[in-house]
Amino acid sequence: MSDVIDALVNFTHAPLDESAETAQALEMMRLSLLDWASVAIAGAGEPVAKITRTLGMSDGGTPAATVIGCATRLPMPTAALINGATSHALDYDDTHFAHIGHPSVAVIPAALAVAEAFDLSGEQTLQAALIGIEASIRVGIWLGRAHYQTGFHQTATAGAFGATVAAARLMGLDADQTAHALGLCSTRAAGLKSQFGTMGKPYHAGMAAQTGVEVARAAHAGFISSPHGLDGAQGFGPTHAGEGNIHAFAGLGTMWKIQTISHKFHACCHGTHAMIEALSPLMLSPEKLVRLQMETHPRWLSVCNKNAPRTGLEVKFSYAHVAAMVVAGQDTAALDSFTDEIATAPALMALAQKVEVVGNDALSETEARLVIDTTDGRKQAQFDLAAPMEIDTRRRKLRAKSRALLGAQADRLWAAIEGRGDGVELSSLTRLLRLA
Repeated sequence: MSDVIDALVNFTHAPLDESAETAQALEMMRLSLLDWASVAIAGAGEPVAKITRTLGMSDGGTPAATVIGCATRLPMPTAALINGATSHALDYDDTHFAHIGHPSVAVIPAALAVAEAFDLSGEQTLQAALIGIEASIRVGIWLGRAHYQTGFHQTATAGAFGATVAAARLMGLDADQTAHALGLCSTRAAGLKSQFGTMGKPYHAGMAAQTGVEVARAAHAGFISSPHGLDGAQGFGPTHAGEGNIHAFAGLGTMWKIQTISHKFHACCHGTHAMIEALSPLMLSPEKLVRLQMETHPRWLSVCNKNAPRTGLEVKFSYAHVAAMVVAGQDTAALDSFTDEIATAPALMALAQKVEVVGNDALSETEARLVIDTTDGRKQAQFDLAAPMEIDTRRRKLRAKSRALLGAQADRLWAAIEGRGDGVELSSLTRLLRLA
């Protein structure tokens, strides 16, 4: 067994300790579950959600797992695919900047589908999702920036391995079966950044979740795979521009990378959020803006620097247009702010022309720096998304986001996730998902 697969297999089946660090990681996972369910329910009416749901229902199959926005249950892999795509449809879900991907949308749908089909508890689901998300973050770090810059999307690639770990834990696979599942995952995981700004991007999350369920089922049934599928000479890492940073797995199970997960409070690409947080407090007047120069880490230039966006979805990946929205007083936290009409609004297009985006290696990937010339003089601002946030503040902000998305239903959702002493109430959660 390879070093990478060995580390992941051991982590998959290790019991969670009772340390303060693990308790904090579980609380972060609980908040990410709230965030995931909120954006998933809100995204149930999006085109990619409707299409995948319609296709899944037309195929039918064993009614094993809940589908968001659908009264009919579907097979585990199908439900995982639909729910993954649906929860990433709004691009309003969590991000991990070291992983360079969206962990929850790839892992939670897989864990939820398996847990429901195997009649497991909400807390078992939460723990498996935590293990899977942590695994996906570590694999994302192992693959590194070279993998991402080459054109692969870690939500789909690293996310598939996290989904596999979560599914394997919940299905009760033994160590050998888990290793085979991870080997099979290495030949299925896929996703390209060229799909950003299209339905292909949320589809990536569904692909990852479905892959995790499929390969775990296959391994459980007796499938055999190469033990070198991840880091062998022709394994996933070497053939997908992976950096092979084995230190990515240090402290696995005791040091939790999920603690540095970042939740979105604006309904657009996370790469634009530091800019929004720096720009919003300035309360600029559109008529007084002369020039806005924004500095960001160069890697974001290939992600969210779309020029002349034509659709609301493309606007979410356009620094200049999002900056124009902030200056014009548009609410970037509101879903209905990102429409096709916004993309072609003459006033916003004119403001966007005044925005210059510059790469700066001296900035971290979570920072943005602004230099703004106005008719009243020059202003400067800076923001770093990595600045620590107290857990109580995060909980308050995420519950407020959930209410903004779901209204009164948000409190029922939080009650199901918080539980009443016994942890997550899975049946209550899945009922709310079906009613989306």
